[in-house]
Amino acid sequence: MRLLELSNFTATDRLSTSVSKFLHQQNNEAPTRQGVHAFTLIELLVVLAIIAVLASLLLPVLSRAKGQTQGMVSLNNTRQLALAWQMYADDHSGRLAYNLGGPNRSSIAAKSSVNWVNNNLTWELDSDNTNTATLVEAGLGSYVAKGAKVYRCPRDTVLSSVQRKAGWSSRVRSYSMNAMVGDAGELTSSGVNLNNPTYRQFFKLTSIPAPTEIFVFVEEHADSINDGYFLNKVYSREWIDLPASHHNGAGVFSFADGHCEIHRWRSAATIVRDQPDAAQLPRAFSSNDAGDFQWVISHMTVAQ
Repeated sequence: MRLLELSNFTATDRLSTSVSKFLHQQNNEAPTRQGVHAFTLIELLVVLAIIAVLASLLLPVLSRAKGQTQGMVSLNNTRQLALAWQMYADDHSGRLAYNLGGPNRSSIAAKSSVNWVNNNLTWELDSDNTNTATLVEAGLGSYVAKGAKVYRCPRDTVLSSVQRKAGWSSRVRSYSMNAMVGDAGELTSSGVNLNNPTYRQFFKLTSIPAPTEIFVFVEEHADSINDGYFLNKVYSREWIDLPASHHNGAGVFSFADGHCEIHRWRSAATIVRDQPDAAQLPRAFSSNDAGDFQWVISHMTVAQ
């Protein structure tokens, strides 16, 4: 009997102890659970600071990635233009597309639908800036299936203040053609280009001695582009027309053999911000900054 009572006491005592421990544990854990669901002001500020730091690290990376993607689109555009240029020559007994221009920046190309493009871009509200017919109804239009998008780089959205106020999103063209390639009208009527008379003007596809070295299309700086005629003079010490540099300090070119490349500029003097009146052309350069100019000249033409 005594043994049974002791056994019952022990079981009751154990149960009571277990209940007490459980209640004590619950009382101790309740505040902890409540604390997990609440942030202090300092903790929130720390989280926001971490997010800001991560954003500052990621945004430049994302920007560069976007720039690289746009560079690839621009490469594809110039590749399509180069193919159209080659098909035009095939259909015209090897003669290259018209590339009309002027002797300097103050005398731009006369308008003509036979030209590879038929517009002159400005910072004003002239219709040439937005009229895609000046592209698709011009010399190469039918060879790009009259697709206006191939004439503009997606990164080129530079506008003047008056154009932005008018609600424009962009102008229609980003590319120009090497002035030493194609029939330039009166400038080349004597068989040479009056801008570079001791250098060869290429009138036929077969006249280009090194098609892998001579560029045809170039993405031109937004403040430089006007007509479709990209001109620089061999013996000059100044840029008359300036190539684009907004692909992380590089510009897009397509060559007479059809290949395209993004060429990185070495001189900071060649890299000019994209905005109206930034290029200040003609743009002189020092002998230390002549390397980029010489690269362009060496890929424009060859000596007679």
